[in-house]
Amino acid sequence: MQLTPKINQILNHLEKIQSFNPQNPLDDTRKYLEAMTLQLSGKKEAVAMIEELDIPMADHQILVRMYRPKGKAVQKSSAIIYIHGGWFIAGGYETHDAVVRKLANKTESVVIFIDYRLAPEHPFPAGLNDCLDAVRWVIENAESLGIDRDQIGIIGDSAGGGLSTAVSTQIGELFKFQVLIYPAVDNQLNTKTWETYENGPVLNKQGGIDAWNWYLPKEEAHNPLAVPILIKDFKNTPPTLIIIAEHDPLADDAKHLTMNMENAGMSVKSIFYKDMVHGFMHMGEVLDETQSAIGEMADFARQYLG
Repeated sequence: MQLTPKINQILNHLEKIQSFNPQNPLDDTRKYLEAMTLQLSGKKEAVAMIEELDIPMADHQILVRMYRPKGKAVQKSSAIIYIHGGWFIAGGYETHDAVVRKLANKTESVVIFIDYRLAPEHPFPAGLNDCLDAVRWVIENAESLGIDRDQIGIIGDSAGGGLSTAVSTQIGELFKFQVLIYPAVDNQLNTKTWETYENGPVLNKQGGIDAWNWYLPKEEAHNPLAVPILIKDFKNTPPTLIIIAEHDPLADDAKHLTMNMENAGMSVKSIFYKDMVHGFMHMGEVLDETQSAIGEMADFARQYLG
């Protein structure tokens, strides 16, 4: 495994991150992700406005943050639903803030970030249901939100890529496009890339096993909405871009998903980022490829948004 000097610089930095007073392995994982993203994401771009909303459900609220891009009129804006990563157990507003700001400005679209419920406190299907309910609420309230309900895309990274894939098979007719960034779509962790990168960089196999065990009840282990690599019917899925990192244990899963979509006759394109590692979208302080990927996603979005 040949890593570039910049990637080695990042990995050396990651080795020094110590979670502050972690209470247990789950808390340690959450604090580690927060520290990594805050330290490596780089300077946050200014946006026109950030609004936080609570979507009322029968027994809880779904938290949503809306990012309005610089220099864009509020009314009838295109929009992007963003579903964040973090192994289904971590992540939220602060871990993805820098990335989402860049996306809003580059795509000139409102980005709607869903802070879905996390496992193990809320295992599958809680997070997926939150994403589905939030999208439906946005569509129903599009006019009051200043959004064009006919100009909406969806983006998900890592675990959020798996959730996005599932969302799109259910209500994909609502979206103009989909982007999956190094998606987590298989609970088996038995591919060649998992063998090669069992101990990293960034992800490790034991952490993946723990995360899937926390997220996925045993009786749901073969549910395609929980394990999207099992999806056969992509009929509702919009045109899709899949971003794959070379030194990522999830790379083979992303390639497998791409092939499944192609075999189903879907419009799908993949971009392979040589030398990159899982999570490189959070490493803009060091990597030029972070901004390159933002540009690729914006170009893809513009093909389908009016």
